Amino acid sequence: MKLIAGLGNPGLKYEATRHNAGFMAMDALAAALNVSFDRENFRAFFAQGIYKGERLLLLKPQTFMNLSGYALQEAANFYKLDPEDILIIYDDMDLLPCTLRFRRSGSAGGHNGMASCIEQLGTDKLNRLKIGIGHPLVGNTVDYVLQRFEKEELENMLSAAKTAAEAALCWTESGIQEAMNRYNIREKEAKPKKAESESTERKE
Repeated sequence: MKLIAGLGNPGLKYEATRHNAGFMAMDALAAALNVSFDRENFRAFFAQGIYKGERLLLLKPQTFMNLSGYALQEAANFYKLDPEDILIIYDDMDLLPCTLRFRRSGSAGGHNGMASCIEQLGTDKLNRLKIGIGHPLVGNTVDYVLQRFEKEELENMLSAAKTAAEAALCWTESGIQEAMNRYNIREKEAKPKKAESESTERKE
């Protein structure tokens, strides 16, 4: 069994915001598996599916972003999952919009949701799939990540979410190294220039 979790903030207020790219990927993944987030447990909406013989638990924590790790910890403990059997999908400002990048371990990189997952699961050796949202040209990052996508941005992000779902299934079937080989962008493309005026703290 494997656990795939997408990070975001619950409620209509945060739908289609940049910080909810992880939720968008989970919706695309549920659609690909023909399952629905029609149950609630572990402080999350969850669904279960089967992919090529592998049982998958899909999770959308409902704790708000900076407490996401509690949902993952409860689910992982209940199903007795090892960290290597967990994949976390979330937004990343240091990647160009709509690009993807897998990592097998590392710091949270300033992302409060990922920081909570590392803290609650007690390890930074967690597979993660980051979806690029880019940096704001002006203003601070808190406002930026909580803004809704513009129409064209949203169309592109929905397409990226579908690709992220495909990438998550690749991880499920073939492991993190194969997923990295197939979906990671080149390093030089990964870090767009940051805005001159920004706050690095994410409050949600």
